[in-house]
Amino acid sequence: MSVKISVITMFPEFFDSPLGISLVGRAREAGIVEFEIIALRDHGLGRHKTLDGAPFGGGAGLVMRIEPLAAALQPLASSHKVLLSAGGYRLTQEVLDRLAGIDHLTLVCGRYEGVDERAVEHLMDEEVSLGDYVLLGGEVGALAIIEGVVRLLPGVVGNPESVIHESFRDGLVEEPHYTRPAEYQGWGVPEVLLSGNHEKVAEWRRQERQRRTQERRPDLWRELAVGEDPE
Repeated sequence: MSVKISVITMFPEFFDSPLGISLVGRAREAGIVEFEIIALRDHGLGRHKTLDGAPFGGGAGLVMRIEPLAAALQPLASSHKVLLSAGGYRLTQEVLDRLAGIDHLTLVCGRYEGVDERAVEHLMDEEVSLGDYVLLGGEVGALAIIEGVVRLLPGVVGNPESVIHESFRDGLVEEPHYTRPAEYQGWGVPEVLLSGNHEKVAEWRRQERQRRTQERRPDLWRELAVGEDPE
């Protein structure tokens, strides 16, 4: 049985190329995942297909109206609906793992200054953000979720083990990787990786994950038991 991912967006053409290439495209061709791209403008109001309105209380910017969203979502009532917006919970690997277990996922791409909060409260199941920054809309976030979810589906990645031993699975970022040649322009590969000693290689990788996490993601490191050896 395939997984279905519906996307509601003002710009359906945004998804034309990304959904047809690489592992996502292959998964689509193999019937592992089905995509449905819904043009929100088709549900706009009046002759001009209006999607936005001025905010109550005044202020800069426009707000996405609830009526077009409600109309677009009506046939998708049984799906799990996720709004992509800067005000949502941060997207993490744990969230992707959970979403990958849902049969029908609907991703709603926010735009403008925001979405009428009544749509968030009554029409969505959750609200997700890529990170602590603001983009033009939710399309990039929707693509991030699509890639993150599709690669977890059975039959998509050639070696299923590769999605288990990667960044964030143990609360740490991934260790550095090297391949041939062993030396390039005087730049060598750590000797331990050439030693053939699997125990030493495993220990080096563990230490590198800890070092990189401390240096690059101190927020993750603080969440672990500082002073202990995270596994």
